[in-house]
Amino acid sequence: MNTNWKDVARATLEGSESGAMTFPQNVRMLMEVGFDGYGVDFRRSTRTYYLPDGELIELETERMPAPVAARFDAAAIKEALREAQALLPGYTYKGFCEKVAGAGCAGYLVSLPGKRVLYYGRTGETHTEYFPSTQPEAQS
Repeated sequence: MNTNWKDVARATLEGSESGAMTFPQNVRMLMEVGFDGYGVDFRRSTRTYYLPDGELIELETERMPAPVAARFDAAAIKEALREAQALLPGYTYKGFCEKVAGAGCAGYLVSLPGKRVLYYGRTGETHTEYFPSTQPEAQS
């Protein structure tokens, strides 16, 4: 397969940040070309894409307007996820990121083969969210 991995990674990042692509659209695009997953680090403002051969692609993301909160609030993170999954009026990926970072989420890891997202806090707390293929059109 002749894939320009960096172009696909950049397209999904730009699609998320602009609101042009939903999380399921990102997942489908990344899976179609064979990515293993990606990680978002709110403290470093990066998104790292992982390839099956161990290579990675790291791209800069928009900076968070405030530092990641010290306390990990799993309930607030779950609430932000439900809002994203429902695509509530006014929902944006940027707003989602600000909410989860404000709830102590330092970043998240998306496992495409595992069909899950692991949200983690500054001191190692976690919340795992599974994404079935029938999920609503949410962004992450």
